[in-house]
Amino acid sequence: MGRFGLTLHPDKTRLLPFRRPPSGQSSGKGPATFDFLGFTMYFARAKTGRWGMWCKTRSARLRRTVKSIADWCRGNRHKPVKVQHEALCRRIQGHYNYFGVSGNFRCLLLVQQEVRRAGSSGSAVGVTRTRLNWERYLELLSVSLFRVQYPCPNLGA
Repeated sequence: MGRFGLTLHPDKTRLLPFRRPPSGQSSGKGPATFDFLGFTMYFARAKTGRWGMWCKTRSARLRRTVKSIADWCRGNRHKPVKVQHEALCRRIQGHYNYFGVSGNFRCLLLVQQEVRRAGSSGSAVGVTRTRLNWERYLELLSVSLFRVQYPCPNLGA
């Protein structure tokens, strides 16, 4: 790095004991975690019993995503359901494209749940501006309202 005139910031750089736990360790967690590019990296046991490195969406990033989707839904309730649907699909698909990695399924389901909750509250239907009830909202979802393919084909199931 010095060859290119680059230096590490002393307050932002540290060494972590991030290594695979001993194979004899039967329970517990790995020695450390770290955040990188929106993911939290950690060691955990796989179903086979071996230790493996896993990643999940960083909690601050997950909160920010859920908040931004809820804010967008709140600010765009006046738009037709079709327009709301298309915009939400783009947001969700972009999130899934980036964070849809092996082992991150729980965080993706959490985003899906929050989008269902945020999208259903206060949605307007057509000119009458009547609120969608939960049954009608789930019916719209089951008719491929959300065409996002990951983590599941539709959010209504």
